[in-house]
Amino acid sequence: MRENLVGVSQKNMAFTDCMKPADLSAENKWRDWRNRLGMFLKTNSRLIKHRTYRPTADDVSAMSQSLDTLLCNKYGKTAFCVFLKSEFCEENIEFWLACEDFKTKTSHDAMVSKANSIYEEFIRSEAPKEINLDFQTRNAIVQSLQEPTATCFLAAQRKVYSLMENNSYPRFIHSDLFRDLCEAAGGDSRRVKA
Repeated sequence: MRENLVGVSQKNMAFTDCMKPADLSAENKWRDWRNRLGMFLKTNSRLIKHRTYRPTADDVSAMSQSLDTLLCNKYGKTAFCVFLKSEFCEENIEFWLACEDFKTKTSHDAMVSKANSIYEEFIRSEAPKEINLDFQTRNAIVQSLQEPTATCFLAAQRKVYSLMENNSYPRFIHSDLFRDLCEAAGGDSRRVKA
């Protein structure tokens, strides 16, 4: 009988993994993302025993000062991604990261391939992860796709960054997820300026 219960719970877990985020209640979504962040922190702390993988209280305090600092920190970026997923706006950080990757491409073929990939995933109308851009910015990107340069997504990336900095980032700093990150770092979340 116990084996039957184990089988049922495994089926339920598999079903939950296949469900769309909108199907989960807000409480279960939040718990799921907190568990994922906790597992990320625990797993990475075991990889190399001589090096600390948890952010320090100073790191977390610095993350609360600017979005740039947050995005430069591995844990800050991960926690911010988790937060954006919980708010169903992860396409912003994914686009920003794709643009950062695009800037590293040096060969013409790699740039063309990555530019088309970014366009198909984030820019084109009805794209799977379409970001909110004005007509002029979108049109400029479409025109630059024939001969992409390292700066062809720069205006769009700046707009998305500004959106994250002015909307998502302040909400993240005041979220329970950030408070949990402070506690994981051994800091006091009440001392962090927001």
